[in-house]
Amino acid sequence: MAIAQALFIFVSFRNYKSFYSNFYHNSALEQFIVSARKYRPATFKDVVGQQAITNTLENAIANNHLAQALLFTGPRGVGKTTCARILAKKINQEADEVVDENEDYAFNIFELDAASNNSVDDIRNLIDQVRIAPQVGNYKVYIIDEVHMLSSAAFNAFLKTLEEPPKHAIFILATTEKHKILPTILSRCQIFDFKRITVKDIREHLVDIAKQEGITADEEALHIIAQKADGALRDALSTFDRVVSFSGENLTRAAVTENLNVLDYETYFETTDLILNNDIPQLLLNFNEILARGFDGHHFIAGLASHYRDLMVCKQPATIALLEVGDQTKKRYHEQAQKTSFSFLMQALEKANECDLKYRTSRNPRLLVELCLMQMASITFDGEKKKPVTL
Repeated sequence: MAIAQALFIFVSFRNYKSFYSNFYHNSALEQFIVSARKYRPATFKDVVGQQAITNTLENAIANNHLAQALLFTGPRGVGKTTCARILAKKINQEADEVVDENEDYAFNIFELDAASNNSVDDIRNLIDQVRIAPQVGNYKVYIIDEVHMLSSAAFNAFLKTLEEPPKHAIFILATTEKHKILPTILSRCQIFDFKRITVKDIREHLVDIAKQEGITADEEALHIIAQKADGALRDALSTFDRVVSFSGENLTRAAVTENLNVLDYETYFETTDLILNNDIPQLLLNFNEILARGFDGHHFIAGLASHYRDLMVCKQPATIALLEVGDQTKKRYHEQAQKTSFSFLMQALEKANECDLKYRTSRNPRLLVELCLMQMASITFDGEKKKPVTL
């Protein structure tokens, strides 16, 4: 009886396991890979917006002039860890007589997260591993991410090895906060400063990804995503995934602004037209609608100041290059800039900046913004001056 029960349980378990396995493999809900991982660059040519650094690294490898201690510093999401991995792979490829593009040299690349491994013992374990020569390839590359999180004692324990590493060891340190690293560590590293990626480069990269994914995307929609990323490509790709999940295969400007909850150019174009037409009632009604949609008045007035700055940029042909918008929006800016005078833009910018500075300390911030808008609308209003005085 016991044997029969055991056999029944075993058969049931096998059937359940088989069913689960078939369901898992045949399910339409396959595992989704985020764009930041799916489109992570595999070569230096694929890295976006860091051509100066990638060219320097390629030349250093080609001329056998690469330092054994490198420091990659810069904002988040600009390609520090990606470049470190590409460099680690390329070093071993160049050292091999027969180059295999599919070889990733995983056994030669060691990544350490200094945020969770920041003690002296962790560094001592790393130093013990460094002494062992690589089994495959000629170099062992140690990538230490967020290196500024190491304690002072850990930095001191790491100092001697970093200054005189074995011939087969190369250290690549990555950080977002270079000022927190000890000067003695900085003096022993070759420093590469990664810059924020431009809006144009991010937008062009998103265009390529949208084509590969079969997604129809408006240029203005991708431009808004690129601006929202603030120079970080990883943030742009995460936002792109989120918006695609919301709107599907047709990415429009309206869908992006709705999903990201941002005030688009159209809001500021309309506000500026109302100000130029001295239409104070409609101006206040539009501001009330903006607040009803959940936007902060401080965010609105700061965006309006940026809009006036962009209009001023359009006044001179030499400064149009400073305007980071799409071609269609650039035409709108140029058309509205023709309606405004330099004097108006200067006064409007001063009032917006004054409102921005007073907003956080104001007891009635809504009234402060409304007063600022009414003052802006009164700059070009001269109707009252022309009216005859009646007794």
